[in-house]
Amino acid sequence: MSGAWVFVCGPSGAGKDSVMEAARQILAPEPDIVFARRMVTRAAQPDSDHDAVSEDGFLELQESGGLSWHWQAHGYWYGIASGYEQDVRAGRRVVVNGSRAHVIGLAPAPGLRVVEVTADPQQVADRLMQRGRDSSSAVASRLARNSSFSSLPADLVIFNDGALATAGRRLADYLSA
Repeated sequence: MSGAWVFVCGPSGAGKDSVMEAARQILAPEPDIVFARRMVTRAAQPDSDHDAVSEDGFLELQESGGLSWHWQAHGYWYGIASGYEQDVRAGRRVVVNGSRAHVIGLAPAPGLRVVEVTADPQQVADRLMQRGRDSSSAVASRLARNSSFSSLPADLVIFNDGALATAGRRLADYLSA
């Protein structure tokens, strides 16, 4: 795989961040694979995997062309800085924790790959409750949204129901192929 955007998508609670981090550790220090940091209009937590930005700041970036990709989900704006486009042009694979709704709306394009990370619905619900980031109503909303999606046009599907190392290895193998 030459330069490409690799969107890792799936339901909240499927373990996308964990699978991506496991793959990142396996691949380090692979210079041809870049894990993009998202900008999110949500306050950063101690273990955040994103850069917090105000909604006004986000909208300014969007209007000025500072974002390659942007979408709205769960009441927040999410975006990927346009600087990552240089990595794709240089032949690197840029891995993005993306949105299923956003990916479904994109036309199939050269240089765009989709990896779906999924898990058993009960396991997803348990994980959402355990992480303690959302209220019960927000968890219910995420679960309802999860059930509204059928399947993605994915190049790879990873079932994150077993050992995290196994799921991380599958993603790492795909990215390095």
